[in-house]
Amino acid sequence: MSYPYVLLSAAVSLDGYLDDTGPERLLLSGPADFDRVDEVRAASDAILVGAGTIRADNPRLLVNSAERRAARVAEGKPAYPLKVTVTASGDLDPAARFWHTGGAKVVYTTDAGAERAARLLGDSAEVVPLGPGLDWPALLEHLYVVHGVRRLMVEGGGTVHTQLLQQGLADELQLVLAPLLVGDPAAPRLFGPGGYQAGRLRLTETRRIEDVVLMRYEPTAPGTGAAPVAADRHWLRIACELAALCPPSKTAFSVGAVVVAADGTELARGHSREGGDPVVHAEEAALAKIDPADPRLAAATVYSSLEPCARRASRPAPCAELILRAGVRRVVTAWREPDTFVEAADGSGVLAQAGAEVVVLPEYEARAKASNGHLVR
Repeated sequence: MSYPYVLLSAAVSLDGYLDDTGPERLLLSGPADFDRVDEVRAASDAILVGAGTIRADNPRLLVNSAERRAARVAEGKPAYPLKVTVTASGDLDPAARFWHTGGAKVVYTTDAGAERAARLLGDSAEVVPLGPGLDWPALLEHLYVVHGVRRLMVEGGGTVHTQLLQQGLADELQLVLAPLLVGDPAAPRLFGPGGYQAGRLRLTETRRIEDVVLMRYEPTAPGTGAAPVAADRHWLRIACELAALCPPSKTAFSVGAVVVAADGTELARGHSREGGDPVVHAEEAALAKIDPADPRLAAATVYSSLEPCARRASRPAPCAELILRAGVRRVVTAWREPDTFVEAADGSGVLAQAGAEVVVLPEYEARAKASNGHLVR
């Protein structure tokens, strides 16, 4: 499955509440941050909010800057990003400003909610049923494949943010912290109860904007099975970037690899021909930096820009065997090994036969090939 990059955006007060959405609405951000949000919207292909946010806030969700709209049009995009909402019941107010401003709109709902939503909205929006329940992976894939959405901005509410984070589908979380204390016990909280990723999120940026602070975070914890999560895509991107560090060779691929613990801690990274060793492979270089007795290896994931090798002439043990010896039982890769040097290479098959989970993300194949253009066309 291919998904857009999913960015969650929220404003919070010092005690962790979301922006109040009552009749006397409390604005947590100021003009400079609202302009930043406008900039993020303009850089997105679609903006999503839950139906509850439409009912409570009656938002327009527009790109307000005429200059930014003009820049979008100059790039061949519509002036406004696609507007998206999600509802299980199909209970939507056809008079809401969401439907009467901006460009195209899409409603994702259940099979039961689709008839009601279509009846209420008429031709104001495309209504897409997702089955008996709200299937977030199917929603994101539909946006990617059918609407060409590559970057999705999610502006709430808390239930939507909670579900995307708990399912490992959010690539980035942007929080704006306001210097306000909200004492109302009924005020909405930032996220709901339930299970989230193990370990800490990665802080990628902090920025002061007037009297508020923007904090940007990325998830770090790998997935646990065949279904990829956002952090898997992050680590595989790093593996592909590491491949660019390889000294070029006419007789071997350039490959990058990262080993990541279940809580998102990076254990080691490596790349082909690292440290002046002309025959070392990426996975081999990374695993050599980790104590073989490290208990985290059993639940770790190896990310490799190219499928781990099943046979090699330069060393006795191929990388698939080294991974299994280390106790790792999950591998994420971008590209199956072609027949350039070894015919019918099947490192994935070797790993799977031994009980390891192998996840291939073909949308990163072009990145993995970028450092090997002299070998593969």
